[in-house]
Amino acid sequence: MKGMSSVWVQRPYVELSTRSALKSLKPPFVKTLMHELDVVALQSRMFPVCFGDNSVGVFVLEAFRNEDQTQALLDLLEAQGRPMADPGLYVLPPALFLAVAQGDGLLPRAVKEPGAREILGSALSGIMTEVIEWAVSKKASDIHFNVQRLLAESSIWFTIAGRYVCPPRYAHFPTATMLDMLAVTWMEVQGGNGAVFDPSIEQEGRFVRICHGRRHVIRWASLATDAGPSVCMRLLRLDTEAVAPTLAELGYLPSQVELFEDARLSQGGAIILAGTVGSGKSTTIASLLRAIPPYRKVITLEDPAEYAIPNALQNSVARSVQGDDLIMFDRKLKSIKRSAMNDLLIGEIRDQAAGRAFVDLAASGVSLYTTVHAGSALLIPERLCSSFIGIPRDFLAAPGVLKLLVYQVLLRELCPHCSLDFVEFLNSSAIQCARHVNRSVDWWRSWSSCIERQFSISSASLRFCNVSGCSQCESEVPMMTGIKGRTVVAEMLSITQDPELFFLLGRADPVEMHRWVASRDKMPCADPNMRGKSAHECALYKMSRGQIDPREIESNFGMFTEQSSPWCNRA
Repeated sequence: MKGMSSVWVQRPYVELSTRSALKSLKPPFVKTLMHELDVVALQSRMFPVCFGDNSVGVFVLEAFRNEDQTQALLDLLEAQGRPMADPGLYVLPPALFLAVAQGDGLLPRAVKEPGAREILGSALSGIMTEVIEWAVSKKASDIHFNVQRLLAESSIWFTIAGRYVCPPRYAHFPTATMLDMLAVTWMEVQGGNGAVFDPSIEQEGRFVRICHGRRHVIRWASLATDAGPSVCMRLLRLDTEAVAPTLAELGYLPSQVELFEDARLSQGGAIILAGTVGSGKSTTIASLLRAIPPYRKVITLEDPAEYAIPNALQNSVARSVQGDDLIMFDRKLKSIKRSAMNDLLIGEIRDQAAGRAFVDLAASGVSLYTTVHAGSALLIPERLCSSFIGIPRDFLAAPGVLKLLVYQVLLRELCPHCSLDFVEFLNSSAIQCARHVNRSVDWWRSWSSCIERQFSISSASLRFCNVSGCSQCESEVPMMTGIKGRTVVAEMLSITQDPELFFLLGRADPVEMHRWVASRDKMPCADPNMRGKSAHECALYKMSRGQIDPREIESNFGMFTEQSSPWCNRA
């Protein structure tokens, strides 16, 4: 459309609000001209069409009716000498617009067969439901639709037990069908930016699906990559009938559960959970809140609510990436402050608006629960003091503000029915190290000796994943055989157990803080008392109990043969 006029000419238009109105057009609509005129890139907003008498016009969404691109498209049709329909411009609602776009060259058949396009849309929606139900059945946290626009086939990936995997059934998904399915699903999205699914921009929102009789909120986040859109859908189960896992069921050990309970019972101060994306922070927070006594009023402010908490008054406030919705966030926060609550959850502290809210609420005496992205419990204050969040360090160091800092990691837990002991592992056909390199038996024996010297954990207590699996853990998902699920490993810093650390926090001396943490008294790795232990040491304890494959620990915390111990074998 280069060289076309950019001056808008006011044109009359007709609204086609229903399929019946479209069918009654005289002359009848025949086909779109997107491919013929090479304007497919505009199909999410407008496209040229041809009618039965060979006249042409433009179908457009209301939001783009007066756009320069619409004028340019009309100019292009006129410049080609094509006869223009009267009036030439037609405004369609999103659902009908999408149906026409999907039925390029096929709509006349749909007119002859009433309901055919509705059947197609229903079929596409059914495919999406089937994908979501499969993900739910495999306890996936996310579904990833990776569109390869230049290829005939694309793929659907899933995050299951922390692994990014593509099962064979979804490895060769028709690209055209995936795009159609995403476009149909976007029509269900609430709070989304854009009337239709646009592969060329980032879009966010959420929609609801009933899967296996349970209500799930699906959070949509798309990324416009060079190859095509990648849509990540986070699965959030919000039915109140779900049995909440206890802290012990999540993997917290008795000494850690005791710290949580002491902190939760005391009034005021903040409990902060840290970890990477997908580390289970929200699940742990929900488990904490569900156990609060009924005589305390619990309120949440989340973006969005990720778990149903029956004893809490939950509030979902959508926060856009652009940050243009702060007024609504502040209004909701002011209302909550007047609600006389005892306990408050702020979903995640990730920007200065949430940082200001934390300062305001933590100073008010309520018990505060929140999460943050940080690489250790000790880095939580540093993250909160960063320029991205901006909480003053002297405020964090004030008595009564912080009471418990927790960093957690989710590690895959071995199937207890088929895991291999060290001898069985050496005799198996799959003896790859954490780097996925086949090692000799002598190498493995040297490796196990290194573990015993460093951590006093005998090779006889080690267990390894059985890649063949058994009837208790068989799975069609790659790399999931031999796995029971995931378990938490965590480190905890408490104001009651570690008061010296909170004193050092105010001095802004991270070197001294790390030195102090490293010098704390602690029990041996094989002892269940987790006081003073890091998440790595918590993982080592579970390794000594045969719950975790040693290679899983290496993948998350570093190779055993590369530890700082001077006697460690580095071969």
